[in-house]
Amino acid sequence: MRRIILLVFLMTLTLSFSTWVSAQEQEDGQTVHVVQRGENLYRISVRYGVSIQAIAQANGISNVNLIFPGQQLAIPTGDAPPPPPPPPPDAPPQQTTYTVVRGDTLGNIARRFNTSVAVIAQANGIANVNLIFVGQRLVISGDAPPPGSTLPVPPAPQPPPTSPIAGGFELGGHVQSFAYPDLMRNSGMTWVKRQVRWNRGQSPEIARGIIEQAQGAGFKILLGVVGNPAELGQNRAQYIQEFATFLGGVAALGPDAIEVWNEPNIDREWPQGQISGANYTEMLRASYNAIKAANPNVLVISAAPAPTGAEGAFGVARVMNDDRFVREMMAAGAGNVLDCVGIHYNEGILPPSARSGDPRGNSGHYSRYYLGMIDTYRSIVGNRPLCFTELGYLTGEGFGPLPPGFEWAANMTVQDQAEYLNSAVRIARQRGDIRMIIVWNVDFTNYGADPMAGFAIVRPDGSCPACATLRAAMQ
Repeated sequence: MRRIILLVFLMTLTLSFSTWVSAQEQEDGQTVHVVQRGENLYRISVRYGVSIQAIAQANGISNVNLIFPGQQLAIPTGDAPPPPPPPPPDAPPQQTTYTVVRGDTLGNIARRFNTSVAVIAQANGIANVNLIFVGQRLVISGDAPPPGSTLPVPPAPQPPPTSPIAGGFELGGHVQSFAYPDLMRNSGMTWVKRQVRWNRGQSPEIARGIIEQAQGAGFKILLGVVGNPAELGQNRAQYIQEFATFLGGVAALGPDAIEVWNEPNIDREWPQGQISGANYTEMLRASYNAIKAANPNVLVISAAPAPTGAEGAFGVARVMNDDRFVREMMAAGAGNVLDCVGIHYNEGILPPSARSGDPRGNSGHYSRYYLGMIDTYRSIVGNRPLCFTELGYLTGEGFGPLPPGFEWAANMTVQDQAEYLNSAVRIARQRGDIRMIIVWNVDFTNYGADPMAGFAIVRPDGSCPACATLRAAMQ
């Protein structure tokens, strides 16, 4: 009997304490969120419409990249309106499907359906609320517009427009010296890509000049940031944290996009024996969290793997086929910590519309064909956008014989290069699932064992036939 009385007393005390806590939360204008597996402060901040810094300050979090499942976070809501009350048990939330049309944003879709951006983003697994696509199907949970409502009526579905991704398809070029901004601008390019090589101890300030130069010329800047594979191989966990911290510092400088590493499926760029999509996703997750905490407006692009089918010849310790690598990435949750999936295509010798007929060995491999690459990646990553951070065609015209290993492009001409780039851009604009193409490359001059200058659209005599065809493709 005494034991029962004690239990009743403890239960009463617990309920009283819970009531007091609830009252405190309401009085302070806060709610409590329990961290779930896979969440980060950026996603939580989007859900509640509160800044990362406000949540960190309210909970005494010094490192915004370190939260853990089960952690209880006080979410300061201030004067924000309270969330709508849950529907009664016998009235489940209404649910409908909406197809995104040109001009839509999550904001206007949320207003149309009397819901919030955070609710739509959560229901559809959208990590970046600024990235939706024409033709994308969204599950909308919540109240439908009331009868007689003056809310805007959604327009009838239209055929895919020329630039169907919200924000529009965009074109850019990877540069060595950024010596041809006028040529790039006249080609329809609005982005410039530069690569930054980071070694331990270097400050984010090493990227400031590149960012300011590009933006000062009116271009958006994509930084492809790569570290040191040897240093990464010594202590991967520690190195990843340091690399992510560096990227957070770079993001604070205001670049428009960051590609996290480069071709991590080959041992030239990733430690031999550690190549895997899961290992890379550890880096991507830490980097994404650090970048978004510092500057949520930076577009985060996953490292484009090298397009290859060579793992059978060299072994997966040295090379992993890019389709397998991307599958491992997605299985490890990479889709939740990126804004765009990086992809490379730089070994084509046929028009971009071709799906067969490559005369080289292994002619059926998807990496031989532009559409084969797109189809393969699309089948793996679902509706996430693709960003070609390198797309180019090699020709030795004007330079002489191609070096060993690149003889496959011996019959390519400068005119082929110009026409194929035109076709690739036109196809991308018509498809609607490609966010950007960065032409590889604009002005590289090295023509040695790696004939980078052979991919350049500015040729040795200073001419640029591809500039005119790219401009036509973007009109």
